Amino acid sequence: MEHQFWNDLWEKEEIGFHMKTVNTFLTKYYKALALPKNSRIFIPLCGKTLDIGWLLSNGHKVVGVELSEIAIEQLFLELGITPKISILDEFKLYSAKDLDIFVGDIFNLTKKLIGPVYTVFDRGGLVALLQNSRLQYAKHIIHITKSAPQLLITFQYDMTQMEGPPFSISQKEIETHYKHTYTPFLLETTNVEGPFNPLAKVKEKVWHLQRFNHNE
Repeated sequence: MEHQFWNDLWEKEEIGFHMKTVNTFLTKYYKALALPKNSRIFIPLCGKTLDIGWLLSNGHKVVGVELSEIAIEQLFLELGITPKISILDEFKLYSAKDLDIFVGDIFNLTKKLIGPVYTVFDRGGLVALLQNSRLQYAKHIIHITKSAPQLLITFQYDMTQMEGPPFSISQKEIETHYKHTYTPFLLETTNVEGPFNPLAKVKEKVWHLQRFNHNE
């Protein structure tokens, strides 16, 4: 989507996509990820998700990237943390103990900037993008994280009944994006009840993308 589209949503506080609880799939499959203590987790297009505070409270480090500075200002305010703010390349970096958030365009993020990560938790990144950007996005995430395994959440529905975001993503598309790097395991499929068009019959899917080779 256009940058202005997302910035406008945050400015107008039209953020129905922001979950007011920690993501249930993160807490449900947390142990399955077998995360070492102090492991660093990357959350792309993170917004002000409560998942960040939850991961920090469980002894992990978090790095994220978000287009909207309003979202990140609110994130740190709600965490009760005063960030250190600096400029790195094309980003404004908000940082604190165990937490680094880059404000800017995710496609400008590099391996050097992001640093080492153990896992990617993508609960709102891939589904936020139009189809013509998703392949580029998937390749970019693989590249900058050095093929770190992923816990990925997607939606699937009849797009003649509803328009995204979040956009519908098929299993075939998942396989196309990730087949050269990961084995995608479908952990769960659930029917979504919420602010979607009921005619669309939205299904939410949870994927564990397990690396089978290491692509730099």
